[in-house]
Amino acid sequence: MIIDGNKIAEEIRGRLKEKVAKLKGRAPGLAFICIGEYAPSRSYINMKKKRCREIGILSEDVELPESTPEKELLLIIEKLNRSSHIDGILVQLPLPPHINVQNIMEAIDPEKDVDGFHPMNLGRLLLGQTDGLLPCTPKGIVRMLEHANVTVSGKHVVILGRSNIVGKPLAAMLMQKHPLGNATVTVAHSMTKDLTEVCRSAEILVAAIGQPHFVKASMIKTGCTVIDVGINRTLESTSVVGDVDYDRVAPLCSNITKVPGGVGPMTIAMLLENTLHSYQLKQKT
Repeated sequence: MIIDGNKIAEEIRGRLKEKVAKLKGRAPGLAFICIGEYAPSRSYINMKKKRCREIGILSEDVELPESTPEKELLLIIEKLNRSSHIDGILVQLPLPPHINVQNIMEAIDPEKDVDGFHPMNLGRLLLGQTDGLLPCTPKGIVRMLEHANVTVSGKHVVILGRSNIVGKPLAAMLMQKHPLGNATVTVAHSMTKDLTEVCRSAEILVAAIGQPHFVKASMIKTGCTVIDVGINRTLESTSVVGDVDYDRVAPLCSNITKVPGGVGPMTIAMLLENTLHSYQLKQKT
Protein backbone atom coordinates (compact mmCIF):
# COMPACT_ATOMS: atom_id res chain seq x y z
CA MET A 1 0.00 0.00 0.00
CA ILE A 2 1.21 3.50 -0.81
CA ILE A 3 0.98 5.78 2.22
CA ASP A 4 -0.28 8.97 0.60
CA GLY A 5 1.18 11.95 2.46
CA ASN A 6 -0.71 14.41 0.29
CA LYS A 7 -4.06 12.89 1.23
CA ILE A 8 -3.30 12.59 4.95
CA ALA A 9 -1.95 16.15 5.09
CA GLU A 10 -5.03 17.46 3.30
CA GLU A 11 -7.27 15.84 5.92
CA ILE A 12 -5.18 17.35 8.72
CA ARG A 13 -5.29 20.81 7.13
CA GLY A 14 -9.06 20.51 6.81
CA ARG A 15 -9.41 19.85 10.52
CA LEU A 16 -7.01 22.68 11.36
CA LYS A 17 -8.97 25.09 9.16
CA GLU A 18 -12.15 24.25 11.06
CA LYS A 19 -10.42 24.84 14.39
CA VAL A 20 -8.91 28.15 13.31
CA ALA A 21 -12.29 29.35 12.01
CA LYS A 22 -13.78 28.83 15.48
CA LEU A 23 -11.12 30.88 17.28
CA LYS A 24 -12.17 34.11 18.92
CA GLY A 25 -9.95 37.15 18.58
CA ARG A 26 -6.83 37.29 16.48
CA ALA A 27 -5.65 34.55 14.14
CA PRO A 28 -2.52 32.51 14.90
CA GLY A 29 0.65 34.08 13.51
CA LEU A 30 3.74 32.43 12.04
CA ALA A 31 6.95 34.33 11.20
CA PHE A 32 9.24 33.07 8.43
CA ILE A 33 12.88 34.14 8.39
CA CYS A 34 14.76 33.48 5.16
CA ILE A 35 18.38 34.49 4.57
CA GLY A 36 19.84 34.66 1.08
CA GLU A 37 18.52 33.69 -2.33
CA TYR A 38 18.79 29.88 -2.10
CA ALA A 39 16.03 28.80 -4.49
CA PRO A 40 14.85 25.65 -2.64
CA SER A 41 14.47 27.65 0.60
CA ARG A 42 12.34 30.24 -1.18
CA SER A 43 10.23 27.47 -2.70
CA TYR A 44 9.70 25.75 0.67
CA ILE A 45 8.67 29.00 2.34
CA ASN A 46 6.24 29.88 -0.46
CA MET A 47 4.57 26.50 -0.07
CA LYS A 48 4.35 26.91 3.71
CA LYS A 49 2.88 30.40 3.32
CA LYS A 50 0.31 29.06 0.87
CA ARG A 51 -0.81 26.44 3.37
CA CYS A 52 -1.00 29.10 6.10
CA ARG A 53 -3.36 31.18 3.95
CA GLU A 54 -5.52 28.14 3.22
CA ILE A 55 -6.28 27.44 6.87
CA GLY A 56 -6.31 31.02 8.21
CA ILE A 57 -2.88 31.37 9.83
CA LEU A 58 -1.31 34.79 9.27
CA SER A 59 2.28 34.73 8.09
CA GLU A 60 4.96 37.39 8.44
CA ASP A 61 8.01 37.46 6.18
CA VAL A 62 11.50 38.47 7.22
CA GLU A 63 13.76 38.32 4.16
CA LEU A 64 17.42 39.06 4.75
CA PRO A 65 20.53 39.22 2.53
CA GLU A 66 23.13 36.46 2.60
CA SER A 67 25.58 38.81 4.35
CA THR A 68 23.32 39.41 7.39
CA PRO A 69 25.46 39.21 10.58
CA GLU A 70 24.48 36.69 13.22
CA LYS A 71 23.98 39.48 15.78
CA GLU A 72 21.40 41.14 13.54
CA LEU A 73 19.50 37.87 13.10
CA LEU A 74 19.50 37.34 16.86
CA LEU A 75 18.02 40.82 17.39
CA ILE A 76 15.24 40.06 14.90
CA ILE A 77 14.44 36.81 16.69
CA GLU A 78 14.38 38.63 20.03
CA LYS A 79 11.84 41.09 18.60
CA LEU A 80 9.65 38.26 17.31
CA ASN A 81 9.90 36.50 20.67
CA ARG A 82 8.33 39.59 22.26
CA SER A 83 5.64 40.03 19.60
CA SER A 84 2.13 39.36 20.91
CA HIS A 85 0.76 38.41 17.49
CA ILE A 86 3.45 35.87 16.56
CA ASP A 87 2.97 32.35 17.89
CA GLY A 88 5.61 30.55 15.86
CA ILE A 89 9.04 31.42 14.49
CA LEU A 90 10.59 29.44 11.65
CA VAL A 91 14.16 30.07 10.50
CA GLN A 92 14.54 28.41 7.12
CA LEU A 93 17.61 26.19 6.89
CA PRO A 94 20.30 26.02 5.64
CA LEU A 95 21.88 29.19 6.98
CA PRO A 96 24.98 30.89 5.57
CA PRO A 97 28.23 29.40 6.96
CA HIS A 98 29.06 32.48 9.04
CA ILE A 99 25.93 31.95 11.19
CA ASN A 100 25.94 29.34 13.95
CA VAL A 101 22.76 27.31 13.57
CA GLN A 102 22.70 26.17 17.19
CA ASN A 103 22.93 29.76 18.46
CA ILE A 104 19.92 30.67 16.34
CA MET A 105 17.83 27.68 17.42
CA GLU A 106 18.54 28.40 21.08
CA ALA A 107 17.56 32.07 20.67
CA ILE A 108 13.98 31.22 19.69
CA ASP A 109 11.48 31.22 22.55
CA PRO A 110 10.81 27.49 23.23
CA GLU A 111 7.08 28.26 23.25
CA LYS A 112 7.37 29.67 19.70
CA ASP A 113 9.72 26.97 18.47
CA VAL A 114 7.29 25.43 15.97
CA ASP A 115 10.13 23.52 14.28
CA GLY A 116 10.74 21.71 17.58
CA PHE A 117 14.52 22.20 17.44
CA HIS A 118 15.12 24.12 20.68
CA PRO A 119 17.17 22.10 23.20
CA MET A 120 14.41 22.51 25.77
CA ASN A 121 11.79 20.97 23.47
CA LEU A 122 14.14 18.17 22.40
CA GLY A 123 14.96 17.55 26.06
CA ARG A 124 11.27 17.30 26.93
CA LEU A 125 10.87 14.78 24.13
CA LEU A 126 13.70 12.64 25.52
CA LEU A 127 12.02 12.75 28.92
CA GLY A 128 8.86 11.32 27.36
CA GLN A 129 6.80 14.52 27.08
CA THR A 130 5.23 13.98 23.66
CA ASP A 131 2.46 16.59 23.97
CA GLY A 132 4.68 19.62 23.30
CA LEU A 133 6.22 21.17 20.19
CA LEU A 134 7.76 18.20 18.41
CA PRO A 135 10.01 18.31 15.33
CA CYS A 136 7.75 18.42 12.31
CA THR A 137 9.17 15.70 10.07
CA PRO A 138 9.42 12.99 12.77
CA LYS A 139 5.98 13.96 14.05
CA GLY A 140 4.61 13.67 10.53
CA ILE A 141 6.16 10.23 10.08
CA VAL A 142 4.55 8.95 13.28
CA ARG A 143 1.18 10.29 12.14
CA MET A 144 1.59 8.61 8.73
CA LEU A 145 2.25 5.26 10.38
CA GLU A 146 -0.78 5.74 12.60
CA HIS A 147 -3.00 6.67 9.65
CA ALA A 148 -1.84 3.59 7.71
CA ASN A 149 -2.59 1.37 10.73
CA VAL A 150 1.04 0.28 10.92
CA THR A 151 1.64 -1.15 14.38
CA VAL A 152 4.85 0.26 15.82
CA SER A 153 4.75 -1.30 19.28
CA GLY A 154 7.14 -4.22 19.55
CA LYS A 155 8.47 -3.74 16.01
CA HIS A 156 12.08 -3.31 14.99
CA VAL A 157 12.52 0.09 13.38
CA VAL A 158 15.72 0.96 11.53
CA ILE A 159 16.34 4.66 10.90
CA LEU A 160 18.96 5.45 8.26
CA GLY A 161 20.39 8.80 9.36
CA ARG A 162 21.23 10.40 12.71
CA SER A 163 20.47 14.07 12.07
CA ASN A 164 19.08 16.36 14.76
CA ILE A 165 16.18 17.15 12.43
CA VAL A 166 14.94 13.63 11.67
CA GLY A 167 16.94 10.64 12.88
CA LYS A 168 17.56 11.43 16.53
CA PRO A 169 14.13 12.91 17.42
CA LEU A 170 12.28 10.18 15.48
CA ALA A 171 14.18 7.52 17.40
CA ALA A 172 13.19 9.23 20.65
CA MET A 173 9.51 9.33 19.62
CA LEU A 174 9.31 5.72 18.51
CA MET A 175 10.98 4.30 21.61
CA GLN A 176 8.71 6.18 24.05
CA LYS A 177 6.38 4.27 26.33
CA HIS A 178 3.40 5.47 24.33
CA PRO A 179 0.64 3.92 22.17
CA LEU A 180 2.42 5.22 19.05
CA GLY A 181 5.83 4.14 20.34
CA ASN A 182 7.22 1.12 22.17
CA ALA A 183 9.42 0.19 19.20
CA THR A 184 12.91 -1.28 19.30
CA VAL A 185 14.91 1.32 17.40
CA THR A 186 18.23 1.03 15.60
CA VAL A 187 19.79 4.23 14.26
CA ALA A 188 22.16 3.39 11.41
CA HIS A 189 24.63 5.70 9.68
CA SER A 190 27.78 5.89 7.59
CA MET A 191 29.86 4.03 10.20
CA THR A 192 27.37 1.18 10.72
CA LYS A 193 28.91 -2.22 9.94
CA ASP A 194 26.98 -4.69 7.75
CA LEU A 195 24.48 -1.96 6.87
CA THR A 196 22.58 -4.12 4.38
CA GLU A 197 21.96 -6.79 7.02
CA VAL A 198 20.92 -4.18 9.57
CA CYS A 199 18.37 -2.80 7.10
CA ARG A 200 17.13 -6.30 6.24
CA SER A 201 16.31 -6.83 9.92
CA ALA A 202 13.86 -3.91 9.90
CA GLU A 203 10.12 -4.34 10.02
CA ILE A 204 9.89 -0.56 9.54
CA LEU A 205 12.67 1.24 7.67
CA VAL A 206 12.98 5.03 7.62
CA ALA A 207 15.41 6.37 5.03
CA ALA A 208 16.73 9.82 5.94
CA ILE A 209 20.31 9.60 4.71
CA GLY A 210 20.25 12.22 1.94
CA GLN A 211 21.54 10.03 -0.90
CA PRO A 212 19.39 9.40 -3.96
CA HIS A 213 18.20 5.81 -4.40
CA PHE A 214 20.54 4.61 -1.64
CA VAL A 215 18.14 1.95 -0.37
CA LYS A 216 18.12 -0.99 -2.77
CA ALA A 217 15.83 -4.01 -2.97
CA SER A 218 18.62 -6.16 -1.48
CA MET A 219 18.33 -4.13 1.76
CA ILE A 220 14.61 -4.80 2.30
CA LYS A 221 12.86 -7.60 4.15
CA THR A 222 9.71 -8.73 2.36
CA GLY A 223 6.67 -7.14 3.98
CA CYS A 224 8.64 -4.22 5.42
CA THR A 225 7.11 -0.74 5.78
CA VAL A 226 9.39 1.87 4.17
CA ILE A 227 9.23 5.60 4.86
CA ASP A 228 11.33 7.70 2.46
CA VAL A 229 12.35 11.09 3.87
CA GLY A 230 14.85 11.91 1.15
CA ILE A 231 14.51 14.93 -1.13
CA ASN A 232 17.33 14.77 -3.66
CA ARG A 233 18.01 16.31 -7.02
CA THR A 234 20.11 14.35 -9.51
CA LEU A 235 21.90 15.39 -12.67
CA GLU A 236 19.76 12.95 -14.65
CA SER A 237 16.42 14.28 -13.43
CA THR A 238 14.85 17.70 -13.08
CA SER A 239 12.46 16.36 -10.45
CA VAL A 240 13.25 15.30 -6.89
CA VAL A 241 13.87 11.69 -5.94
CA GLY A 242 13.99 9.95 -2.60
CA ASP A 243 16.58 7.94 -0.73
CA VAL A 244 14.81 4.74 -1.80
CA ASP A 245 15.03 3.02 -5.19
CA TYR A 246 11.24 3.08 -5.29
CA ASP A 247 10.50 1.07 -8.43
CA ARG A 248 12.52 -1.93 -7.22
CA VAL A 249 11.78 -1.65 -3.51
CA ALA A 250 8.00 -1.05 -3.64
CA PRO A 251 7.06 -4.59 -4.79
CA LEU A 252 8.67 -6.01 -1.63
CA CYS A 253 6.87 -3.70 0.81
CA SER A 254 3.60 -3.91 2.66
CA ASN A 255 3.59 -0.10 2.91
CA ILE A 256 5.75 2.57 1.31
CA THR A 257 5.80 6.35 0.76
CA LYS A 258 6.61 8.11 -2.49
CA VAL A 259 8.77 11.15 -3.23
CA PRO A 260 7.33 13.67 -3.80
CA GLY A 261 3.95 13.36 -2.10
CA GLY A 262 4.98 11.44 0.99
CA VAL A 263 6.70 12.89 4.03
CA GLY A 264 7.06 16.44 2.64
CA PRO A 265 3.38 17.46 2.85
CA MET A 266 3.18 15.95 6.34
CA THR A 267 6.08 18.10 7.55
CA ILE A 268 4.22 21.25 6.52
CA ALA A 269 0.96 19.98 8.08
CA MET A 270 2.77 19.42 11.38
CA LEU A 271 4.24 22.93 11.21
CA LEU A 272 0.71 24.33 10.95
CA GLU A 273 -0.47 22.08 13.77
CA ASN A 274 2.41 23.19 15.98
CA THR A 275 1.59 26.85 15.28
CA LEU A 276 -2.01 26.38 16.35
CA HIS A 277 -0.84 24.44 19.42
CA SER A 278 1.50 27.29 20.37
CA TYR A 279 -1.34 29.80 19.92
CA GLN A 280 -3.66 27.75 22.13
CA LEU A 281 -1.05 27.45 24.89
CA LYS A 282 -0.75 31.26 24.99
CA GLN A 283 -4.51 31.68 25.28
CA LYS A 284 -4.46 29.56 28.45
CA THR A 285 -1.90 31.77 30.20
